[in-house]
Amino acid sequence: MAAMDAKPGPAAGNLPEYTVGELSNRLKRTVEDAFALVRVRGEISGFKRAASGHLYLALKDEDAVLDAVCWKGTAAKFALKPEDGMEVICTGKLTTYPGRSKYQMVIERMELAGVGALMALLEQRKQKLAAEGLFAAERKRPIPYLPEVIGVVTSPTGAVIRDILHRLRERFPRHVLVWPVLVQGESAAAQVAAAIEGFNNIQPGGAVPRPDLLIVARGGGSLEDLWAFNEEVVVRAAAASAIPLISAVGHETDTTLIDFVSDRRAPTPTAAAEMAVPVRLDLIDQVGAFDRRQTQAIGRLMAEQKKHLGALARGLRDPRELLAQAQQHFDDSSERLKRGLQACVTLKQSQLNASAGGLRPRDLERELMRQKQVLADFAKALEREWDRRLQDAKRALQQRAKLLETLSYRSVLGRGYAVVRDAAGQPVTSMAAATPGLAVAIEFADGRRDAVLGGTAKAKAAAPRPLKEQGTLL
Repeated sequence: MAAMDAKPGPAAGNLPEYTVGELSNRLKRTVEDAFALVRVRGEISGFKRAASGHLYLALKDEDAVLDAVCWKGTAAKFALKPEDGMEVICTGKLTTYPGRSKYQMVIERMELAGVGALMALLEQRKQKLAAEGLFAAERKRPIPYLPEVIGVVTSPTGAVIRDILHRLRERFPRHVLVWPVLVQGESAAAQVAAAIEGFNNIQPGGAVPRPDLLIVARGGGSLEDLWAFNEEVVVRAAAASAIPLISAVGHETDTTLIDFVSDRRAPTPTAAAEMAVPVRLDLIDQVGAFDRRQTQAIGRLMAEQKKHLGALARGLRDPRELLAQAQQHFDDSSERLKRGLQACVTLKQSQLNASAGGLRPRDLERELMRQKQVLADFAKALEREWDRRLQDAKRALQQRAKLLETLSYRSVLGRGYAVVRDAAGQPVTSMAAATPGLAVAIEFADGRRDAVLGGTAKAKAAAPRPLKEQGTLL
């Protein structure tokens, strides 16, 4: 009865029953429909790039925190590189993540919170790199006057590469190597830096020619579009380049950090091509002008020298006249010499005849014998004098040899003494020079021994022994 008197509770079928997955899906659709496109401003916190390439982060302010995710394909298009502490404005949609019962934002676009913030970040990075000396004027190198090979780092599509190639063909055709890269987006900076390093790693003389000059180029755009050329990785790669580099990023009013570190900055990609090579027709005209000036200068020089030579010739006598005088002097001297020789022969012949006429054969024979005896006596005297001097020299040499033997230290060695020499062959004459461990050579009367000096303990000083009494010598 008591059970029958109880009031019945609310019917269970009045409330719909959901599974967890159904409720999560309805909540997901509700959030996505209500917040299909939102712009959220906040500070990046907990930034992380997954191995898949997706970006995970949180946007926060002083009141709340909003989890956010950015898929790999979208992140690759970002002009800036997200970092913790960066204030940004993100555009996207809100959704839920049923696996953790939380809501999050799917980011489709990210930009810095105002140009002022972006310029502040750029100025901070500029001051940091300038303090390292990367922008110093003394680091900049001259551009080669006429490079054989030019390397271009830019997008393979678009007007930039076409403008550069067209201008090079007009001015002076050169061999051009293009390294295709992205010039906008998150991966653009890494690709540009890798291209600069790749050109520098080409070895001279290989299958691919090494460029003599590099051009890094991109068309104009907003500060965000050109941000890849403000990244440190690009600036440091340009600073480390061993190949001279021209930066041609944006239009004339656009300035990026690579402009400060490059060897030359061009206001446009077309201007970079004009800096890279001279005008071929202008060079041909210039060479022709040089040739004409050289021909005229040589003609003037020859005319002046001819005039100068004529003036000198007028002040000189006729060479034929000088030659005729010399020939006449020679003929006169020859004739006089001939007459002088004949007169000398005649005179000597007369003197010989006169001397021969005054001698008789017997007198001539006696004179000849006398001269032979004089010659023989002189030879004997010369031989005796030679023997005497030889004996005197021999006796003097023997006396000096005996004196040398008497004074030689070798005679002292025979009495029990020895000579100690160091490794250089110099005598060791003092106790201070005889240091322990010194390699020495000891020379005796009959030979030599090598030895090494050792240390000894200090000997006790012996008391002097008294002298024995000696007798008195009378």
